[in-house]
Amino acid sequence: MSKEKIKYGIGDSSYRAAGELEGITKLVNAFYDFMESLPEAKIIRKMHSENLDDTRLRFSYFLSGWLGGPKLFSQNFGPIKVPQFHKDMPIGRSEAEAWMLCMQKAVDIQPYEEDFKIYLMKQLRVPLERILAVRE
Repeated sequence: MSKEKIKYGIGDSSYRAAGELEGITKLVNAFYDFMESLPEAKIIRKMHSENLDDTRLRFSYFLSGWLGGPKLFSQNFGPIKVPQFHKDMPIGRSEAEAWMLCMQKAVDIQPYEEDFKIYLMKQLRVPLERILAVRE
């Protein structure tokens, strides 16, 4: 019996592949843990407040909706536009790559299917490139 290939990005398939809110929260916590510990991420860590509790919650809620699950961010905090949200942060290519490094390491340690890990990293680069585009 062959395993049916999941089509990520359709309905809530990506949300479910990420482990729903519990799995997303684990991903986000790992992401910020790497941001706090990796020397390459020092510059982006300084862009955040000392206490990351609210940031972790907001990012988990954002990813929930972004991955096709409940729109928790907008339900709790209102609408968000990723490039505009980051417009006052000094984000260049090196900061973007530091962010991606933290996310890659966080994704790597999640119990996700390998094809979902690849898909997720590819999709996360899209808003990152939009953030960089508003600076050019």
